[in-house]
Amino acid sequence: IIDPAVRKEIIAADAAKMCKGAGVVMKDDPALLDEVAGLVEWPVVLIGEIDAEFMDVPPEVLITSMRKHQKYFATEDAKGNLAPKFIVVANRETTDGGRQVVAGNERVLRARLADAKFFWDLDRKTPLSSKAPQLKERVFHAKLGTLDEKVDRMQALAAELSEKVPGADRDKVRSAARLAKADLSTGMVGEFPDLQGIMGAYYARHDGESDAVATAIAEHYSPLGPSDACPSKPESVCVSLADKIDSLVGFWSIDEKPTGSKDPYALRRAALGVIRLVIENKLRLPLLEAFAQSQGLYGKGEAVGPDLLSFFADRLKVHLREQGVKHDHIDAVFALGNEDDLVRLLARVEALAAFLGTDDGGNLLTAYRRAANILKIEEKKDGVSYAAQPDDTMLVDDAERDLFSALEEAMPVIAGKVAAEDFTAAMTALAGLRAPVDAFFDKVTVNADDAKLRENRLKLLSMIRTALEGVADFSRIEG
Repeated sequence: IIDPAVRKEIIAADAAKMCKGAGVVMKDDPALLDEVAGLVEWPVVLIGEIDAEFMDVPPEVLITSMRKHQKYFATEDAKGNLAPKFIVVANRETTDGGRQVVAGNERVLRARLADAKFFWDLDRKTPLSSKAPQLKERVFHAKLGTLDEKVDRMQALAAELSEKVPGADRDKVRSAARLAKADLSTGMVGEFPDLQGIMGAYYARHDGESDAVATAIAEHYSPLGPSDACPSKPESVCVSLADKIDSLVGFWSIDEKPTGSKDPYALRRAALGVIRLVIENKLRLPLLEAFAQSQGLYGKGEAVGPDLLSFFADRLKVHLREQGVKHDHIDAVFALGNEDDLVRLLARVEALAAFLGTDDGGNLLTAYRRAANILKIEEKKDGVSYAAQPDDTMLVDDAERDLFSALEEAMPVIAGKVAAEDFTAAMTALAGLRAPVDAFFDKVTVNADDAKLRENRLKLLSMIRTALEGVADFSRIEG
């Protein structure tokens, strides 16, 4: 069968038929289906049995073993539990209806699963905590020490972060961080590296650790990519953040940053993971403070926080652009500087986008540009800055008096609303300036012949600029 898409359809349809007859359902696995459809030219779908003695091994182990080594599809019962049957796709029809092919595959699987069961039984003979000291022999990175040292830093940082994560139990966070990497020293993870974290959780539960600790061990690598689920349990969030922030700060401090398409330590993925953990859990986490705490645990080097924060800004733009947020809106808020609270930043970006979508917003943006352009030209020409308070006794025109009093009234309101993080109300206060600003530009000549009058009016323009820049850097907004 030439067309791989047709082969895929045949495998899926025949497997569904086979499973129905056996009272099971094939586990959905599009990647494996693609791979198998590429391995066979004449797909013949068969069903085999998994020996009962292996069914008490964790399902992830059985699935990984079947999938990785043998390209078998796992099956599930009506409740979604792993069923003792597997689907194998042969490449030819046989006279005995595939009986020998099934028997041969069952025999191979038996040997594979016997290894897995051996590791499962052996690993549980000693507690997970006894495997942690072996991390001293594992190098995290030549310049950043061993995995044991990384775990020490993770534990300290995760405990600090627990103060910022509502509902996190500091002791459980410390326990989970201490055990997070211990399963790297187990036989099972040595055999199946994909199961790191997952096996740690099984062994922790077996040792009597709480569910929160076990879950945090399982989830601390997540989210691994944009489609991966993001941890939401407080202890899991703390350990996951600590792991990622420790790696980012460490690699930044030895100047091993991603360049172009090269990112050997998956630091872009780590930053995106931190962004998702913060945003999806609505955490009020000042990133610069977290970076500084992490760097303090390394105990060396100049501060990497500001540079790391600008790297986060780029990752955040990519993340938000995929969700339809305009990059210049993010720029306009980031340009205000030192904004490291992502929840506050997003609230600001959303309010700004809503404001710019209104007539008042569009008109004020035009007025801002006009004021900023005039100021730029005149300040350059005169070699001075006009960012000073105008003299209200020199306001001769009604339109400039109205604008001055509107600005005097609005600016403290805007500043107060921004401080209270009520960005929508700050935008509403800004919108109130539209009419007096429009009237000023319609009726007043800024570059008056009288030098004093001109200077005062340029200061009034500077007030407009300052009022708007209290909310966002409007010079960054395009279109």
